[in-house]
Amino acid sequence: MSDPIRLIVSDIDGTLLRQDKTLSDGVISAVGRARTAGIAVSLISARPPSGMLWIAKRLELTGVIGAFNGGTIVRPDGTVVSADQLDPECAARALALLEHPAVTPWLFSGGLWYAQATDDVYVPREQRAASIEPIIKDDFAALLAHPDKIVGVSGDHAFLARLDGEIAAALGQFATVGRSQPYYLDITAPQANKGDGVAALAAAIGVPLANVAVLGDERNDLPMFARAGLSIAMGQGPDAVRSAADQVTLSNEEDGAAQAIDNIILMEASR
Repeated sequence: MSDPIRLIVSDIDGTLLRQDKTLSDGVISAVGRARTAGIAVSLISARPPSGMLWIAKRLELTGVIGAFNGGTIVRPDGTVVSADQLDPECAARALALLEHPAVTPWLFSGGLWYAQATDDVYVPREQRAASIEPIIKDDFAALLAHPDKIVGVSGDHAFLARLDGEIAAALGQFATVGRSQPYYLDITAPQANKGDGVAALAAAIGVPLANVAVLGDERNDLPMFARAGLSIAMGQGPDAVRSAADQVTLSNEEDGAAQAIDNIILMEASR
């Protein structure tokens, strides 16, 4: 590692959190050791701000964090610093492209989550992750003035993977399209991707990207892997994610984020 790490930016789901969405004492302690060593810590996630603030509080973070894949920069008290949102016409087209019996659309806008039903198996999972309740709307057409994120939800992972490529090609430079989970296809503003997001966080905190370490587990983490000075993939991540990282740690169930902080970042810093 040629440049000393001054900032750690971590993904949340599948990285900091275990599969049951809990934050372990081991991860909390490791983050505390990083902060004691003078290394700033931040978060970046596809989650809305509401689903990130409790984690920032538990970790005693004081700097900005990145919601909606970094498209929305917020302070730990929830104050929005900046927000890149989808163009309304692009959002309408994205919803049209998601129209399929196997796909359920969600819309996030203005701190609210809109869904078309509550009987979807993924709704309880998102309620816990986002820390908000869905507002049921049959039609999203009147909600497209300032959309933060549109999500296509499907249990057919293979179909969603194909749809990922098709929608990305159709929307082109007007949106960022990618799966944050095998069952979630996120559509956000062009700058709302983790590559631009980690750059925005680093700039706000005053740390060059060469001095940033990032932790992640999914395909939407790849853009920040490409920008940061050090990238660390979780052990349970897909082959493409692990092969793109500079280092691979243990799985999230094994507190891999804590292992990465202690045995990679802090160990290197002590040399």
